[in-house]
Amino acid sequence: MESFVHLRKGITPDRLHADLDGLKDDELGRGGFTGRTAQLYRRNEPMGYRAQGPLAPVDVLADALTPTDSTDPAGSPLLLFSNADCRIRLSRRTREMPFFARYVDGDLLSFVHKGTGLLETEFGPMRYREGDWVYIPKACTFRQVPDSETTWLMIEATEEFRVPPPGPLGRHFPFDPSRIVVPEPQAMDDDGRDEYEIRLVHEGGPTSLFYRHHPLDVVGWQGDNFPFTFNIADYNVVLSDTVHLPATVHLFMQATGVYVMNFLPKRAESAPGTETIPWYHRNADYDEIAFFHGGDMYGVPMPPGLISHAPQGVHHGAPEKMRERARRKREEITRIGWTTIAVDTRRRLIPSPEVMAGNLGAH
Repeated sequence: MESFVHLRKGITPDRLHADLDGLKDDELGRGGFTGRTAQLYRRNEPMGYRAQGPLAPVDVLADALTPTDSTDPAGSPLLLFSNADCRIRLSRRTREMPFFARYVDGDLLSFVHKGTGLLETEFGPMRYREGDWVYIPKACTFRQVPDSETTWLMIEATEEFRVPPPGPLGRHFPFDPSRIVVPEPQAMDDDGRDEYEIRLVHEGGPTSLFYRHHPLDVVGWQGDNFPFTFNIADYNVVLSDTVHLPATVHLFMQATGVYVMNFLPKRAESAPGTETIPWYHRNADYDEIAFFHGGDMYGVPMPPGLISHAPQGVHHGAPEKMRERARRKREEITRIGWTTIAVDTRRRLIPSPEVMAGNLGAH
């Protein structure tokens, strides 16, 4: 039963996520990190298991996957995970699209892991660069023109993405919407081709529409439904010196059943005894996807492009050796240098056959 005063039974530290004295801090919580919780203090590492079956965690390297758009200009991104609320894809486009795309099942939010380029949209052109979030509204027509090979993690939500409601810190923290980059209209002239293909991306598709005129012929627009880019360098990281904050503090955008977060470089918690690495947990109500963009954790490099899937109800977290290193070197290493994109989903995610074939845990 939920209570204003939490109960304590047995041997427990005085402070939350601190002063463990050899115990293993394991959280069993509801509603992500915002509902009822229980902190279980164990003798043994919760990650000491061998998994077999549909809910086994998955780790796969983006570079080991081959979306068809990486070798064929007319190709498509590769489906990684899906459920009724979202589809998560990987794109590694090397050449410009010979067609235009329109995602008609939901909004599209993409993270630029590598590369730069131009995105032509009905609202006008937008440049993108590494570290950008690129938001494209449902049914908006666009075409990607990369300068070089570009890797995107693409999240399509069946309900619209929204900025989270402002909390006690106000509407500019951690995500300051005034830092988004919005396109200016720039109608494009016909380039001499007989027809222009718009490929509609949808469940059971695709479907192609063929126009005799250039589809990006918009000379002006108004309203509050538009594409934009936002770079993670402009994201305001929320800090605490006395406790490692839960993942929900770093929420960037959300849709029904889908929550997107930025875990970015920050000062390590400095209060004596405070754990600086996230506690072990088995998210009871959400699947978790972590996309490692780069950086390090206590001097240990993070593998760029690693995609990790932790199903709800299954323990996950940094191994005990890394936790011991963090405690030992807390005076020497004062910053956590990770850059990780996280996607939490209310419904269970189904890995695609290509992801399962590349699963590092299966080899």
